[in-house]
Amino acid sequence: MGEADLSLAPLSDPFVPELYRTVRVTRELRDTVTLELAPLSGKRPAFEPGQFNMLYAFGVGESAISISGDPAEEGTFVHTVRNVGAVSKALSALEAGAAAGLRGPFGTSWPVEGAEGSDVVIVAGGLGLAPLRPAIYHILANRDRYGRVSILYGCRNPGDILYRHELEQWRQRLDVDLTVTVDHADASWHGNAGVVPSLIKRTAFDPHDTVAMVCGPEIMMRYSMNALRGAGVSEKRIYLSMERNMKCAIGLCGHCQFGPEFVCKDGPVVPYSKVARIFALREI
Repeated sequence: MGEADLSLAPLSDPFVPELYRTVRVTRELRDTVTLELAPLSGKRPAFEPGQFNMLYAFGVGESAISISGDPAEEGTFVHTVRNVGAVSKALSALEAGAAAGLRGPFGTSWPVEGAEGSDVVIVAGGLGLAPLRPAIYHILANRDRYGRVSILYGCRNPGDILYRHELEQWRQRLDVDLTVTVDHADASWHGNAGVVPSLIKRTAFDPHDTVAMVCGPEIMMRYSMNALRGAGVSEKRIYLSMERNMKCAIGLCGHCQFGPEFVCKDGPVVPYSKVARIFALREI
């Protein structure tokens, strides 16, 4: 499909991507970039924190990528992409001015409005900070609507810390408790060492009035769920963002089926109480 076809694609067809232009590329890590994409025509659709888009690399294919920008800013979509496959490799190689296809936004969102009045605990592992960043932007922009806000972030080693400059800015705020840890410290690291779920028991929050948002590798989420439940947080107030091999994004192809649920339309953000039973089954 050529660019002319895409630019004339009807907005009502969820299978046809619209044409976007890459306006900025930021190298985050050795294998990770952040793309800022602007539509060639029309206005960028609004999105909710936690939703995703299907990004199309011409001649290669498309992939589901969480939106990682500020929902309050208009004009562009921001996506942080790690080079782990053919499509993400092609997307990571885009330069400013290059074209890409985009469908979306799709999926459910973080409960940023439902969490108002409560303490908020955000637990992120590795690239899992990217899907949570829009929620963090929203919460910090409306800080007076929430109780205590804690951001717990972990990654494998100091060289894998995502959004390092932004984390430093958040750390300087007096109204946010930010803790960063690494699994494997080196001589340059003077912070916390250990897995991110271990930070939960050291974090101050009211377990009976807390909303937790969790995203990261599956094993990290499993241990984080256990730690939060052990601290007294209800399964109904723990939310996670799930990753699956999404192809259609509208619940038709079945690639992202998770038990009776379809991650693309029933997720990616779901309360833990909804998937607790099947989440424990590794074969699913």
